Amino acid sequence: MKIHINEDPNFREIEITINCKRLSPDVERLISMLRVIDLKLTGKKDGQTYILDAVKVLYIDTVDKKTFFYTKNDVYETELKLYELEEQLAAMDFLRANKSCIINLQQIISIKPDIDGKLLVTMSNNEKLYVSRQYSPIIKARLGVK
Repeated sequence: MKIHINEDPNFREIEITINCKRLSPDVERLISMLRVIDLKLTGKKDGQTYILDAVKVLYIDTVDKKTFFYTKNDVYETELKLYELEEQLAAMDFLRANKSCIINLQQIISIKPDIDGKLLVTMSNNEKLYVSRQYSPIIKARLGVK
């Protein structure tokens, strides 16, 4: 892969052109990773609405029919339902971990097999989350874990 960078003070925004022989899964993954950089989510905290970069969200969880974004240092509530966020983030590195949680694969620092086919993942803030037996094979495949 070659990377060319052209700096010019007259450019008003970043423009990325991908030249490839064909659209492969690797190229599609690269495109998804570039799109997540610009993806914004809104969440509420202390009566204010914040605009968050999706890449900074470690995981999304539902508790008592309310949905929350978890970052390294904060928790934000969102009006969106978990299934809506799952659809919105489907092309990115966010995957369902269990019935009430979606995790950002880019924020996982370790993974460990647990009882009954579950996985125990440690996120970049050292928080530990369980991946249910149902979603374990999908997570392992995306992370390239056997």
